Amino acid sequence: MSGHSKWHTIKHKKAAIDAKRGKVFTRLIKEIMVAARNGGGDPDSNARLRTAVLAAKAVSMPADNIKRAIMRGTGELEGGQLDEIVYEGYGPGGAAVLVKVATDNRNRTVSEIRHLFSKNGGNMGEAGSVNWMFERKSQILIEMDKADEDTMMNLVLEAGADDLRNDGANWEILSLPEAHFSVLEAIQKSGFEPVSAEIAMLPKTSTKLEGKQAQAMLKMTEALEEHDDVQNVWSNFDIDEKEMEALAS
Repeated sequence: MSGHSKWHTIKHKKAAIDAKRGKVFTRLIKEIMVAARNGGGDPDSNARLRTAVLAAKAVSMPADNIKRAIMRGTGELEGGQLDEIVYEGYGPGGAAVLVKVATDNRNRTVSEIRHLFSKNGGNMGEAGSVNWMFERKSQILIEMDKADEDTMMNLVLEAGADDLRNDGANWEILSLPEAHFSVLEAIQKSGFEPVSAEIAMLPKTSTKLEGKQAQAMLKMTEALEEHDDVQNVWSNFDIDEKEMEALAS
């Protein structure tokens, strides 16, 4: 499991998502709007929208909020003009970073994201500079104490998953994006509720960071994640879990 995935898990365990519910709602509303604009307002025929709606329901977003976001995306309501952009760059120690944003002002956002990179010891790169280091995958996390390895392995492989990994706290289930819903549905029908379920950009290789570089990388990641226009941050940093726990505390 990549260091960044472990970081995501640690943050979840510390209830950071609940503490920032307003930020989570804003991010998901933007994702619903972009998904509806690009693929239509019917979740049954729009896989990306279905993923976003499921994520919104998982954090108890009111149905009216979801409906309005879809209608903004399809143009039935005003306020759905968002551009989706992925910025690429490097963090402290040379770790590769992808930052996906949804913005109504490209010039403002790129300036602010570039500033966050440089302020925290990183630098933005050109399009294509690090994207090749990642691959698009379905990633589902299940707490390890919910099921033993044999049970989970048989369940997810039969549902179409590619791999099952152990990160010490969760089972990480990886699949092709097209298999995301069949695997997720099989997991939920078996009574397991995921810690998270998303289509993510996962690193093919990792960059080991320690000490000050590790600390600076986590600081930069948090700064980027806090930006109002940022939807997701992915990186290939690998930091020892004990050190990460200490830095996160």
